[in-house]
Amino acid sequence: MPLHPRRLVAVVLAGALALPPALPVAAQTPMPTPEGSAGAYLSAQVAASQSDFREAARWYDRLIELGVMDPATLEGAVIAHLSLGDVARSAELARLLVQQGGRSQTAYIALLTDQAQRGEFAALIADTQAGRSIGRLLDDLVLAWAALGDGRMSDAVAGFDTLAASPGLEAFGLYHKALALASVGDFEGADNILSGREAGQIALMRRGAIAHAQILSQLERNPEALALLERAFGTEADPQIDPLRARLAAGEPVPFDIVTSPVDGIAEVFFTLSTALRGEAEDGYTLLYAQAAAYLRPTHSEAVLMAAGLLEALDQHALAGETYARIAADDPAYHVAEIGRANTLIAQDKTEAALEVLQALTRSHGQIIEVPAALADALRRQERFADAIPVYTQAIALIPEAEQRHWTLYYSRGISNERAGNWPEAEADFRRALELNPDQPQVLNYLGYSFVDRGENLEEALGMIERAVAAQPDAGYIIDSLAWALFRLGRYQDALEPMERAALLEPVDPVVTDHLGDVYWAVGRKLEARFQWHRALSFDPTEKDAARIRRKLEVGLDAVLAEEGAKPLTEVANGGN
Repeated sequence: MPLHPRRLVAVVLAGALALPPALPVAAQTPMPTPEGSAGAYLSAQVAASQSDFREAARWYDRLIELGVMDPATLEGAVIAHLSLGDVARSAELARLLVQQGGRSQTAYIALLTDQAQRGEFAALIADTQAGRSIGRLLDDLVLAWAALGDGRMSDAVAGFDTLAASPGLEAFGLYHKALALASVGDFEGADNILSGREAGQIALMRRGAIAHAQILSQLERNPEALALLERAFGTEADPQIDPLRARLAAGEPVPFDIVTSPVDGIAEVFFTLSTALRGEAEDGYTLLYAQAAAYLRPTHSEAVLMAAGLLEALDQHALAGETYARIAADDPAYHVAEIGRANTLIAQDKTEAALEVLQALTRSHGQIIEVPAALADALRRQERFADAIPVYTQAIALIPEAEQRHWTLYYSRGISNERAGNWPEAEADFRRALELNPDQPQVLNYLGYSFVDRGENLEEALGMIERAVAAQPDAGYIIDSLAWALFRLGRYQDALEPMERAALLEPVDPVVTDHLGDVYWAVGRKLEARFQWHRALSFDPTEKDAARIRRKLEVGLDAVLAEEGAKPLTEVANGGN
C-alpha cells in the first residue's frame, strides 16, 4: 500500500476525496409531523451526536416507520447503518434519498459498495460517469477495478495509469495497477511496478510488502521474497509472516491472495484510503471506508481491525468488541483482535470477563510476546501485582535478544515488583529498563521517586529526576518528583518553586497537593499548608493517605513525623552547600 509523507497526505486527500470538515449528523433539520416522531427524532439526533450508531439506527428506522422520510432523516439513517457495517440497509435507504434528489457522499459510498458486492460493475461505472462522485481518487480507483470486473482490462490499466500520472496520486495508481496485474496473473508486470523499475520506488506498508513477496514467489524467486520480508519486518516472530517465511524457505510457490477478484480490489481501495485517512479525517468518516472494505471482503482482517479500532476511538466499546469478535480463531491476527476485545471489556467495566479472554489467549497463543504482556498489563492495572509478575516474566522469557523497545516489559514488571514489596527485584528491573533505554523519563522518574520515598540514594535519585524533567518539562507528576526529592534532601526553599509549578500542572491531584502542603509547612507557611491538606482531602486520596493527612491537620507535620519515627524536618540551606 502506498504511503505518502504525513504533511502531504491531508492536502492530497482533501482534494482527491473531497473530505468534509466533519461528518454531519444530517444535512438539514427536518420538520417531523407524524404523532410521536418528535421524541424519536430527538433521540436519533442525540445518539448520532454521541456516535452511538446502534441507537441512532434504531431511532432513525423508527422515524421512517412513522413516515418521516425527509432527506435529513434518510441521510442520518444511512450514516448510522453504514457505520455499523450494515451496507445492505444503508444502500436501501440511500436509494430512497437519491430518489428524492438528495446528494450525499455517504449515500454514494453505500450505493457503490452495494453494487460492487453484487458484481454490478456496468451499473457502477454508469452511475459514476453520470455524476455520482465520492471524490476523484476513490472514483478513479474504483472505476478502474470495475472495468476489470466488466472484462475490460485495457480500460482498467488506462484508469490506473491516469492516476499514476497525477501529481500526488502516483503511488495510489501504481500500487493498485500492480495488484490488478497480479490478480490476472501478470506477475512480471506487477513486480516491475513494486520493485520500482517501471516508475520509481513506491513506499509499501504491510500488505504491500506481503503482496510483493507473494508475487516474487509466483515468479519462482523465493530467496528474493525472503530477503524482502526480512527488510520489511525484521526477524522477530510474527504470526502472519512466519508461515509465509516457512513456505518460502521450503521452496513452495506461495499463491497471490492479497486481491483475488475485482470485488477484492475495490475492498482494497477502501482499505487503502481508510489507512491514509486515519488521523487526517474525522474518525467517524474514516470508519465508513473501513466498514465498506470489511463488508466487501469479510476475511480482510486488517480492515476489520481498523473498523474496531475506530469504534473504540469513538467510545463505542460494545460495538468495537463485536467487531473484534469477527476475526476467526485461525486468522493470524486473532491474538490482536482478542487483545482488542479484552480492552473493550475493560472499558465497559467487565474486568473479569476481559481477564478470562486474555487468560484463554495466553493458553492458545502464549508464544507471542504481546499476549502474556497484555495479560500482565491487565493484572497490573487491577493492582494484582503478585499475579502480574510471573506473567511478565513469561513474556520476557520470549525475547530472543533484548532491544530498546523491550524496556516497557522490564519497567512494568519493575512497577509490579515494587508494589508487591519486592524492592531488590524492582530496582533490578528498572535498571535493566534504563540499560535498554537510558533516557526514558518514566523509568528515571519512577526509580528516582522510589529512591526518594525510601530515603535511599538521594543524590542519584535527584539526578535521575532532573534528567526526567529535562525530557518532559511540562509533566506535573515528574516536577512533583523533583520537588519531593529536594524536600527529602532538606532543601525546602529549593523545593518550593517546583512544587508550586507541579500543583499548577496537576491541580486536582491529591498526592501533589498533599506534598505542596508539606513543603509549605517546612518553610513556615503553616496556614497555607493546612489549606492545601484540606484541598488534598477533597481530591479523593487513598484511605491510607487520607488518614495521614487528617492526622497532620490535627497535630501538624512535625508531630506526625515523630509518631512515625522519621527524621525531623531539618533544612539544608543554599542547595546543600
